[in-house]
Amino acid sequence: MAGSPTARRRRLSFELKRLRESSGMTCAQVGAAVDWSGSKVNRMETGHGRVQPSDVEALCRLYETTAEMREFLKSLARQAKTKGWWQVHGSGVPEWFNIYIGLEQEADSFRQYQCEIVPGLMQTPAYIRELHFAGSHMKPEDAERAIHVRLERQEMLSRQDPEPPDAWFVVSEAALRNVVGDHAVMRDQLEHLLEAAQATAITLQVLAFDSGTRPLTGPFTILGFPDQEDPDVVYRDGITDAVYLEGEHHVREYTRAFDGLRAAALSPHRSLRLIESIIKEYAQ
Repeated sequence: MAGSPTARRRRLSFELKRLRESSGMTCAQVGAAVDWSGSKVNRMETGHGRVQPSDVEALCRLYETTAEMREFLKSLARQAKTKGWWQVHGSGVPEWFNIYIGLEQEADSFRQYQCEIVPGLMQTPAYIRELHFAGSHMKPEDAERAIHVRLERQEMLSRQDPEPPDAWFVVSEAALRNVVGDHAVMRDQLEHLLEAAQATAITLQVLAFDSGTRPLTGPFTILGFPDQEDPDVVYRDGITDAVYLEGEHHVREYTRAFDGLRAAALSPHRSLRLIESIIKEYAQ
């Protein structure tokens, strides 16, 4: 069963939609059958509405599911109400990013492309702090909470039980040369990047300036999940919001773009050598 509250809610939505579609009914028809509005059914299936165990009971009776499926879905509904560890930090984590962290905690693989900054899961405290306080709209106390959450998230790459997710990063050379803070901050950051890349679950490639023509996408992350019933998600964020793309077409196209980026990037070995050479430049 999905582990984080966000993942549980997402799985519940998928299952409810699958059951309705298998029944051949529309949202409006389901709503009429159980004395709800069709929009309520739609919200349940898209994850925009809270689903109570009693709601699940009513739908399972309508869809004539097995008792085992009914109890499974009711369990998902109950556990989806719990809060994730990151949510105790309140305004330090925007609501739209709460969703991502919840999915990230459940993912067993992710592929990420960064073209401007070092990937968040491998940033040092000093680097993170410079990013948050450079033109951030957050209050200082909220920024400190956000920094703490990011550092906690990084523990997923070195955990032992469960095993860490299979992580593949493609990072533009520009992200390594854009000076965040000063040369000392960048030197420490790149040294940390080298150390992090030694983990068996991490693959790191640098997209060098002379890599030639490659997909122009902006940064993005593709999250994969251990349960086949949970499809991959493409995540893209901005300053005030984020986009989650779950359709098969979106995932396929972003996967193709990522494959193109890693094909154009330096090999992991050559990437580390380039990072070492840039560290020497920052040490001068």
